[in-house]
Amino acid sequence: MNYISIIKNGIIKENPTFVLMLGMCPTLATTTSAINGLSMGLATMFVLICSNVVISLIKNLTPDMVRIPVFIVVIASFVTILQMVMQAFVPGIYATLGLFIPLIVVNCIILGRAEAFAAKNGAVASLMDGVGIGLGFTLGLTLLGICRELLGAGSIFGFTLLPETYNLLMFVLPPGAFITLGFLVAIVNRIKN
Repeated sequence: MNYISIIKNGIIKENPTFVLMLGMCPTLATTTSAINGLSMGLATMFVLICSNVVISLIKNLTPDMVRIPVFIVVIASFVTILQMVMQAFVPGIYATLGLFIPLIVVNCIILGRAEAFAAKNGAVASLMDGVGIGLGFTLGLTLLGICRELLGAGSIFGFTLLPETYNLLMFVLPPGAFITLGFLVAIVNRIKN
């Protein structure tokens, strides 16, 4: 199995944000700034990688009747660890992302990859799949956050680039998330074709 192609697949062909259109709730809600998008993407990537590896290791021990509940318990365990670590070491980002951290448990990207990939492949391949899909999600959220922050606040990662007179407040509000995502999906589709 070619591990590089698994990673590339998650970033390009099966990008959760721009191709599969999965995880739209945290995508649209948390990307008001580049740091928020990056933080949410990295948090999701951590849970995705860890849960993929554990699920691939226990797949033969899990009866089919309780497979999904077991997957959710594994995912919830890693989300709880993530939540405690973020609350202890990055309380500002934890407070900003708020409710969306515990909601990683029911993120369709993670459960979907557990079912579609980790439950059918080995630990190393599942790790690489987690890295690829996680990087694709993180890149998507960060790019969306950069665009929204630049257009709405005139800055990127908090560094001011445009004077306040050029800021379009709409882009840091919910409608701006939909508009920006629509343009980015169109650009990605144009590049791919």
